[in-house]
Amino acid sequence: MARRGAGRFNAGVTVPALVPEPALCLLNPHAANGRCAALAAPLREALPQVPQVLPDNVDNARQRLQALPEGSRVLVAGGDGTVHQLLPTLVARRLQLALLPGGTGNDLARALGLARLGWQDALAHALRAPASTMDVGEIGTEHTEARLFMSSLTAGFDAAIALRALAAPKWLRGQPRYLWATLREVARLQVYPLQVEADGRLLHDGPLLFASSLNTPTYGSGMPAAPGARIDDGALALLRVGAFGRLGALGMMPLLLAGQHLRHPRVTLSAFQRLRLRAVGALPLAVDGEPLPAAADITVTVRPAALQVVRR
Repeated sequence: MARRGAGRFNAGVTVPALVPEPALCLLNPHAANGRCAALAAPLREALPQVPQVLPDNVDNARQRLQALPEGSRVLVAGGDGTVHQLLPTLVARRLQLALLPGGTGNDLARALGLARLGWQDALAHALRAPASTMDVGEIGTEHTEARLFMSSLTAGFDAAIALRALAAPKWLRGQPRYLWATLREVARLQVYPLQVEADGRLLHDGPLLFASSLNTPTYGSGMPAAPGARIDDGALALLRVGAFGRLGALGMMPLLLAGQHLRHPRVTLSAFQRLRLRAVGALPLAVDGEPLPAAADITVTVRPAALQVVRR
């Protein structure tokens, strides 16, 4: 797939040798509550040689990716939810993901150093930068087959927040959307009796507010939940938050937003390669902000260097 010479697109960017030209531009017109659709025309003008697809559904998008040769570079305009739906195919076909941030949460874009770029700068970078590897996570439960995630698996209270955020008013974007969901979820606050085992070692046996696994430093649209987490270190980060009442849970929010939550004695962050969570009852779950069926027996593993990405 690598070109031996440089090519040029209407975007005004010279593609360096050995950087593959994009084989496909896949745009999710529903991302960011439909705002991402506005990129279709300018991207078509900037990349007249690159086929552009606005898929009707996830299956259609995956079929287009399946048809590409292994190692192809794919421009994806969308957010975390878009990439999450495409992740199994991107990994299986060893495709290079060049992300044009266009979602609501954009935590993957933050981890890749792209979140602050406008679409023109993100496109210019996608056309000239080499790809590198990043890790992904894999979750399995007693109810579901293995499922990949690239940013986070939330389990417990923060998963309940992520699920409630899906029903937030469309005019709410980013962190305000999650704050809206948090305030409503606190009203029905629940703690979860959990046994937590990481890499064969028992870490906890008792009530927790949540026990979530992160690959990116942020989740929930930029909350710095796992500062220092890396997407290429062959490990995931386990964030455990102990039992809190309603006032305590609300008090944690400013600390989490400021990245100061790890100072609290009931909050711990640790690295792992394999995690097992066993709950007394069904535990709310979400992957990359997308809902999963609640489960009581959850296994999480890291898949090192499983995805090719263009990053800064």
